Amino acid sequence: MAQILAPSTQWQMRVPKSSTFGSPIATKMWSSLLLKQNMKGAAKSAGKFRVLALHSENSTVNRTEKLLNMDITPYTDKIIAEYIWIGGSGIDMRSKSRTISKPVEHPSELPKWNYDGSSTGQAPGEDSEVILYPQAIFKDPFRGGNNILVICDAYTPAGEPIPTNKRHKAAEIFSNNKVVDEVPWFGIEQEYTLLQQNVKWPLGWPVGAYPGPQGPYYCGAGADKSFGRDISDAHYKACLYAGINISGTNGEVMPGQWEYQVGPSVGIEAGDHIWCSRYILERITEQAGVVLSLDPKPIEGDWNGAGCHTNYSTKSMREEGGFEVIKKAILNLSLRHKEHISAYGEGNERRLTGKHETASIDTFSWGVANRGCSIRVGRDTEKNGKGYLEDRRPASNMDPYVVTGLLAETTILYEPTLEAEALAAQKVALKV
Repeated sequence: MAQILAPSTQWQMRVPKSSTFGSPIATKMWSSLLLKQNMKGAAKSAGKFRVLALHSENSTVNRTEKLLNMDITPYTDKIIAEYIWIGGSGIDMRSKSRTISKPVEHPSELPKWNYDGSSTGQAPGEDSEVILYPQAIFKDPFRGGNNILVICDAYTPAGEPIPTNKRHKAAEIFSNNKVVDEVPWFGIEQEYTLLQQNVKWPLGWPVGAYPGPQGPYYCGAGADKSFGRDISDAHYKACLYAGINISGTNGEVMPGQWEYQVGPSVGIEAGDHIWCSRYILERITEQAGVVLSLDPKPIEGDWNGAGCHTNYSTKSMREEGGFEVIKKAILNLSLRHKEHISAYGEGNERRLTGKHETASIDTFSWGVANRGCSIRVGRDTEKNGKGYLEDRRPASNMDPYVVTGLLAETTILYEPTLEAEALAAQKVALKV
């Protein structure tokens, strides 16, 4: 992400009752992946496609397309709400649908719901009920109309957050008055890898073999350099439709790997937007018959891993003299390096090796325009004396609630001793 700009005025917490939504993501968008153009009468068939439903033996025409894409708005006030939550692994996403009697503007208008936590690894079989609390709503790009996606977090029947509910603690941090006053902005760069469904090998790679070395693929174009652009573009538009604050996308260094950026987002909304964008990406890859991987090092060897670089600034960092505030934040981050690394994603040690634009997982470092550091500061920030920092340590499978909450906590609420500060400043060559 090149820079942190003013946050979008579009917030995920409110959907206007009078909104007129565009067409949902239809199966016919996959013309280059799954569909055949209907050639019956060239004049009449332009832009029309027949969906192929793949079965074990024969391919038959899927007759449900019209029903799937039907707009029910003229016929009923009822809407479909897709309740989405994070499963027991802390990275898997689950969802189920329910009918709501009328369109809603705010998650507080939605009822709580429950699910079988024993089937998601989040509760024992003898006491399996887990309660979903609606927290943020987005327009549903798959069903269209007034239908919505609902980001939820999970609680016991007694109202206690379950262990995998990381949103609850993050919300507490972001509601702290000191944090609120600093208006923390986040710009998150989500990298991901697309895999072939049956062989779990990157999209576009020859099965059991390797493509040419890295170099031509980053932001590349062409059939021999770009694999999965339809998915990336579909995801981009779906996120814009949903109201997610997506700010860009690009092909990554390893072929079959992509990145999109979400932000600038304020406080807890950064995590809500990333989780919803991941859910939408899972649904799109499901339609395309491609597997989404958030593994931080999907292919061993001389290939880039996948991160989730997190750009961050506070009000004080963005004002005159902000560079000194940034350096003080870096000092605090150096003192809590181990705490951050332990919470920045599973398998991150395979990615943070000091190679392929990463720092070593064992050593904290910072630098201006240095992508081999733990924390990078941009040239413009140094030149202007204010701006933002980029934490390059988070893995692609990190929990955005955890990462954003930790950054705010460490840089705003954490108060190290003067002795610890002095030692850290000497260690990382900072004069604060």
